[in-house]
Amino acid sequence: MFNDKKKLYTLTSLLLAALLIALFLPGNYSGRIAAAVLLLLLVACIWFYIKKRNILSMNKKEVTILMAAIGLVYVAIYYLAGLKFGFYRNIDFLNFNHIIPLFVIIATTEVIRWVVRAQEDKKADIICYVACVVADALCYGNIYYITSFNRFIDFLALTIFPAVIANLVYSYISKRYGIYPNLIYRCITTLYAYLIPILPGVPDSLFAFANLFVPIAIYLFVDALYEKKRRYALAKKRRLAPVITAIAVIILAGFVMLISNQFKYGALVIATESMTGEINKGDAVIFEAYDSQTIEKGQVIVFEKNDSMIVHRVVDIERINGQNRYITKGDANEDNDAGYVTKGQIRGLVNFKVPFLGYPTLWLRSLFDR
Repeated sequence: MFNDKKKLYTLTSLLLAALLIALFLPGNYSGRIAAAVLLLLLVACIWFYIKKRNILSMNKKEVTILMAAIGLVYVAIYYLAGLKFGFYRNIDFLNFNHIIPLFVIIATTEVIRWVVRAQEDKKADIICYVACVVADALCYGNIYYITSFNRFIDFLALTIFPAVIANLVYSYISKRYGIYPNLIYRCITTLYAYLIPILPGVPDSLFAFANLFVPIAIYLFVDALYEKKRRYALAKKRRLAPVITAIAVIILAGFVMLISNQFKYGALVIATESMTGEINKGDAVIFEAYDSQTIEKGQVIVFEKNDSMIVHRVVDIERINGQNRYITKGDANEDNDAGYVTKGQIRGLVNFKVPFLGYPTLWLRSLFDR
C-alpha cells in the first residue's frame, strides 16, 4: 500500500509540475505540451490504477444530461448577450491547432481526476485539484505574455479564480457521477469558441463573473435534485463546508467585481504619496463608477491620464464652452496637476478607503518593475 501511495504522489506531483511549466511557455506551445504531458501521465495513471472505481450514485445518466443542458443554455445566454454588446468575427473558427489540444486537456484531466479521486487519498486529491486548476487556466491563457502587474491581476481575476471555483465543483461531480458530466459540460462551454464563426463582445469581467457563479449554481442544483437525503445524513462539521465555500465564492466574486472596474463599484491601490494625509500609499480606495453624477469642489475622484489611473482631489471647477473642466491636486503636492480633467477622463468618485490593504499588491507590482 505504501508503494501504491508513493506512485500516486509521484504521478500527481509530476502532473502539477509539468502543467506549471507549461503555464509559463509561449501560447503557441503551452497547450500542445500540456496535452502531450497529460496523455503520457494518463497512460501512467491508468497503468498504476489501484482501486476499481465504483460510482455510488444511481443518477449518472440524469446528471450527464443535466450538465449538457446547462452547458447549452450557458452558451445560448452568452450569445444572447451579444445582442447588447455586439458580435465580432471569430478568427480562430475551426482552428484545429487549438481545438485538438484543448479537447485533449479537458478529456485527460477529467479521466485523471476520476482516477485519483477513486484512491480516497486527501493529499493526492489536493495535488490533483491544483493541477486541474492549472490545466483549466491553460485552456484560456498562460503567464508567458503577462508583462505588467495589471495584466497579472487580470489573469488572476479573470482566469485563475473562476478555475478555482469550477474545479471544486468538477471534483464533486467527478466523485459522485463519474467522467461524462464534466467532460460534456466542459467541451460545450469551451470548444464552442472555435466552432462558431462569430463571438459576442461580452466584457471579460462579466464573462469571468458568470464563470464564478455558474459552477456554484450547478452544485446547488445537482445537490438539491439528487443529494438531499445524503446531505442531511452528513455530520454537523461537514455541513459547514458548503457555507465556507459560499463565503469564499462571495469574497472572490466581490474581488473580481471591484478590480475589473466594470461594475458599479471599483477598487484601486494607491501607489504614490501624492495624497498622503487623507489617503496614504498602500491604502486601497473603493470608488463608485462615474455616471454623470454631480462633482463638487473637494471631491476625491479617480481619473485616467497618460494611461494611468490617478486619485486626486478636485480643487476648482471651470466652465468652458458649456462643459466643466476639473482642476485637480494631490493633497500632499504643492502645485495643482498640469492641465485639467474632462468628463470623459473621470472613472469614479472615491467613497472610502481601506488602510494598508494594498501593500501586498504593491509588493507584487515591485516584482514586475524589477
